[in-house]
Amino acid sequence: MTEAASARALLPLGLFLALFLGAGIYFQAAGVEMAFYQLASPVAILPAIVLGVLLSKQPFEERINTFVGGVGDRNIVTMCMIYLLAGAFSTVAAATGGVDAMVALGLHIIPASFLLPGLFIIAAVVSTAMGTSMGTLAALAPVALGLGQAAGIDLPLLAGVLVSGAMFGDNLSIISDTTIAATRTQGCNMSDKFKANLKIALPAAAITILWLISYDTGAVPPKIPEANLWLSLPYFFIIVLAVMGLNVFAVLALGIILAAVFGMVTVDYEWIAFSQDIYAGFLSMQEIFLLSLLIGGLSALIRQQGGLKFLANSVGAVTKRLFKHQQQRAAFGVAGLTGLTNFAVANNTVTILLSGEVSKKLAEEGNLAPRQSASLLDIFACVVQGALPYGAQALLMGASFGLNPLEVSLHTGYCFILAGVAIAMIIWRKPLEGREAMTPSTP
Repeated sequence: MTEAASARALLPLGLFLALFLGAGIYFQAAGVEMAFYQLASPVAILPAIVLGVLLSKQPFEERINTFVGGVGDRNIVTMCMIYLLAGAFSTVAAATGGVDAMVALGLHIIPASFLLPGLFIIAAVVSTAMGTSMGTLAALAPVALGLGQAAGIDLPLLAGVLVSGAMFGDNLSIISDTTIAATRTQGCNMSDKFKANLKIALPAAAITILWLISYDTGAVPPKIPEANLWLSLPYFFIIVLAVMGLNVFAVLALGIILAAVFGMVTVDYEWIAFSQDIYAGFLSMQEIFLLSLLIGGLSALIRQQGGLKFLANSVGAVTKRLFKHQQQRAAFGVAGLTGLTNFAVANNTVTILLSGEVSKKLAEEGNLAPRQSASLLDIFACVVQGALPYGAQALLMGASFGLNPLEVSLHTGYCFILAGVAIAMIIWRKPLEGREAMTPSTP
């Protein structure tokens, strides 16, 4: 039975954030690269789980049952299975040359005078296809750095443009772990979330491109990597199927098979390599897989002790004072909760997992559609993540380009523009008309 609202129940969550953030600050001060990723999040959460168990008033056996029940929650397990398939697709497609094909395809059609907006578009397309901002940045950074140096482009600006494009895809991609987490926690269809998200992301991207066009990058012809452009088709295949509303398990399974078939036909990709790459893809999702399970258990303990009820009541009370419209209150509650959590955690997927249940409660109370709350969750997690100087994206680009991560984060214009567009849409138009918000959607 769930206890009354209690701030004390949030202490385990506070401990997790303190350990995760504290370790990152310590290593950052010590000059360690990727400082906020030195303490693995699945390890950082273990003391919090112990504290959650100790704080519970249930008999010990029931405390463990509550935790295990949270770990085995249907949404959590489904999310983890999707993570595995998404990791397998990304690894197989990259191994068969799909990433190089996507980069080459973009560079084939970009004129030199359009280099900055062109690189933003390439990063956006590749990230949307791959479902990972970090993988996109790792793939594009060497090419972009060479182009930037040859054209004499300001490197902090160039790094910020790449992070901006990567975060566009991280936010929008149907195989991104943030999308998976957002749709599963809010209980909506991926295609519905994609369409709702697109209405905010596309105007923000258009404004970003117009801003980038104002920079003069000269006429240095880009060096295009050798690649078989046909290998980019699996990426477009899964995007089209996802938008059509096909079940995500079917989309990813078909994407994996198609990427392998294209590889076998064009680059002599072997069956044994295919099986090994699938497993490597599974391993690439190990951290977020474990963390999702453990957060599911911790959330169950916090919920049972009244912590999530307290958090929802607190956020609801603040937004109620500030906004009169019911849906605006819910939308700003989701946005504010997500942004603050990501600021503390410096990981957008972890943020969504932590904020998801409370956000769903706020959305239900505010008559906000699940697809809208999922979209806002993902948007504001990615906005803050892209603009954080101690986020993985800024740290990676800082290391790749020899820059201070703060220089990178200050130039991630798309993230700031996306936040502005999202806030404007919440203020000047209703997120959803009438009672349509309460129409259930199938995950």
